[in-house]
Amino acid sequence: MNITIIFCLGFIIALIGVIPPGLLNMSAAKISLKDGHPAGIVFSIGVCLVVFLQTYIAAMFARYLSNHKDVIEILQRVAFVIFVLITIYFLVVAKNKHKAEVEPNETSKGSRFFQGIFLSAINVFPIPYQSYMTITIATFGWFAFDITSIVTYCSGAATGTFTMLYFYIFFFDKINSKTLTSQKTMNYSIGVITGIVSIFTFINILMDL
Repeated sequence: MNITIIFCLGFIIALIGVIPPGLLNMSAAKISLKDGHPAGIVFSIGVCLVVFLQTYIAAMFARYLSNHKDVIEILQRVAFVIFVLITIYFLVVAKNKHKAEVEPNETSKGSRFFQGIFLSAINVFPIPYQSYMTITIATFGWFAFDITSIVTYCSGAATGTFTMLYFYIFFFDKINSKTLTSQKTMNYSIGVITGIVSIFTFINILMDL
């Protein structure tokens, strides 16, 4: 598989996963507003370092699962149910919840780097998300589990994450007062993304029948 395509897949998949306003991108944006853009970028670099490692772990886990087709079939069905429930939750149940503010403490750039590492490390969602997505694109023949492809994909994922964080850092002051940062919009954004993943999962299950 062409490494450029694999890099782009990692970039796009990670970018989509970070689009909804959440802990990492909102923290990056508010750090930028409070301490300046360089501090936000340093924070984002720390985040992306962990994202690279998390994606690598996810890909290695996915490679193991790819050799156990029966386990993959079970996980696909479980993932489908989970993504559907998450979609319903964010589109229907969570739309009336209040926005939770993330107020980062004032620290040095070095501390911002380690803060990025820490917040990204406790955000373990990328591991199951990337495990599922790498298995899915491998099923379609778009990804191979050799070391070159895995490192390329991880690099794309880290770059995609940084790109979206960069967007939040430099445009948050322009969109802060708009509906993009409202809790309702955040919930709908997450719901739409998990809904799309649910559709792809369902199609994949049908193809295996």
